[in-house]
Amino acid sequence: MGNKLDKIFEAFDNNGIFKNKSMLQNSYQPEDIPHRTKQIEQIASILAPILRGDRASNLFLYGKTGTGKTLSIQYIKNELLKRVKKDADFNLRIEYLNCKLKKVSDTEYRILAELIKKFGGEVPATGLPTQSVYDKFIDTINAEKQTVVLILDEIDQTTKKISDDFLYNFTRLNSELTKSQICLVGISNNLTFLDELDPRVKSSLSEEEVVFPPYNALQLQDILTKRARDVFKEGVMQEGVVAKCAALAAREHGDARRALDLLRIAGELAERDNSKKIFLKYIDEANDKIERDKILDVIKSEPKQFQLVLNSIIQLSEKPNHPLFTGEVYNFYRDLCLKNKLEILTQRRVSDIIQEFDMLGIITVNVISKGRGGRMREIKLAITKDITEKAKEIITDSLNYS
Repeated sequence: MGNKLDKIFEAFDNNGIFKNKSMLQNSYQPEDIPHRTKQIEQIASILAPILRGDRASNLFLYGKTGTGKTLSIQYIKNELLKRVKKDADFNLRIEYLNCKLKKVSDTEYRILAELIKKFGGEVPATGLPTQSVYDKFIDTINAEKQTVVLILDEIDQTTKKISDDFLYNFTRLNSELTKSQICLVGISNNLTFLDELDPRVKSSLSEEEVVFPPYNALQLQDILTKRARDVFKEGVMQEGVVAKCAALAAREHGDARRALDLLRIAGELAERDNSKKIFLKYIDEANDKIERDKILDVIKSEPKQFQLVLNSIIQLSEKPNHPLFTGEVYNFYRDLCLKNKLEILTQRRVSDIIQEFDMLGIITVNVISKGRGGRMREIKLAITKDITEKAKEIITDSLNYS
């Protein structure tokens, strides 16, 4: 065993693939953001008034995953903080919070507690009335004269798990502040999010909007080519690797993050094979791995009700030669809810969840005509056996039952 490990570690010591892999990580902030000049200039012109202590309009950024929204606002944040005058008679604070993080996304209380912490205050993890936490947040912000920009990434999670009222209260905070002022920047991958909001929330939140369109294959190729020069050692990529990465990511809604992940994982797979080059086959392997991980991440991050519906489908699918229909899934799901003392969703809502699983590629749903008996939706799992087993582990761990 020792000799085998020595060989593995020596092979990585003599790595011939990567020069600077950190430039492919999600946390990397490039100095230049290609093909987003128009959006960056729009954001800059909307937020520029804060440099003289004025409140900027609330701003909403939307576009599909990996279209540069977070990268662009972080770039603007850094530029604004660099430019604020040292002798200004106000303080500028720009704080970022991802609303999808499990520790903050469930309740108003948790989001406010996390924001209070960012401004140097503190509240207990639980126990106070929500209004008291709002008051504490306002007092914390109002402690000095400051202009505050709050960047709430994946802001749609707040309405999905809380309610429209939370955002409405947030957009109205300025009326309760005397020394300070707040500008809200919301970011969402959900293109229809604004349409689903209460009109009064929509008008308050999206005073200004900036749309991030998907990257096309040529733009993705340009982004990857520039990044690859600094990431990989010279001559390690087979011809066509970058083009293939770009084409696969363009097919997935022009997702630059996916393109960069494909390139990084392909390099890692080549490295593990002790290969001198990143061949095209490694892109295919990387794509399969990302698909697998994406499905498991979705299952892990979904609310308990989603997990219960999926668990019902998995358990029922294990019966041999047994066609599975929506009604049977609902009955099984309802029994699980009763067993675990959880709220039971309506059959229509469970039907919507099943449709979402179909869109995600976790299941396939076929409509079967039963003649006079009407139409039924037959459900089949569309994920491999190893993903199914991992999904079961995730769900069991989340729901704490066997």
